[in-house]
Amino acid sequence: MILLTKFLKKLNIPYNDDTLHSFETFYNLLIEWNQKFNLTAITERNDVIIKHFADSLYAFPYITYGECVVDIGAGAGFPSLPLAIVLPNVNFTLVDSLNKRVTFLNEVISQLELKNCVAVHARAEDFAKMNVHTFDIALARAVSPLPTLLEYLIPFVKVGGKAICYKTSNISEELELAKTAMRILKCDLSMRQDFTIEDTDIDRSLVAFTPTSFCNRIYPRDKNKPKTNPL
Repeated sequence: MILLTKFLKKLNIPYNDDTLHSFETFYNLLIEWNQKFNLTAITERNDVIIKHFADSLYAFPYITYGECVVDIGAGAGFPSLPLAIVLPNVNFTLVDSLNKRVTFLNEVISQLELKNCVAVHARAEDFAKMNVHTFDIALARAVSPLPTLLEYLIPFVKVGGKAICYKTSNISEELELAKTAMRILKCDLSMRQDFTIEDTDIDRSLVAFTPTSFCNRIYPRDKNKPKTNPL
């Protein structure tokens, strides 16, 4: 995990031997379970460290002690599980619609003894109806365009909180397309960080949106409308 320690130091993230052991265990579980069903196409050790672990950790500076975070479409646990390892005093709720992935997440949470994590099998729009404006932060590391992501995330976030989206670089066009969604969902762009993952040519962007008021409870719409008919 020498490569990982380099990223942890670069991002000023405190760590110890237990931290590195947790990431090692996570990697081994990811490879083991990936043979049972597809979790990720990225399996080479250094690629996982760079493209999954390190990439996930770039949100570390924007999460504060004691906050409650929800990860929508958690998949194989990115970005929430790497963040949970280094932020033991932050509570993470990982939501995914596929039960097999939730089973994997529960296995990782158990093996790593992550007392600050819970995995939930649910569709985002259903879980949102039960958790309107209850989380400090909502995360998504996904390929969906911003108008779709915002409709899924903003209803979870407290007024003044943050919806943080992991995106590829050059997102100016997406931000322009998201203006209608921002107006309807009553949120503002509050942070944009463009960066290149160290020692790679991988360009990424983190963008955060802050609710300024409560959004209408009809959002997120059901029946996949955020994807098929984005705001």
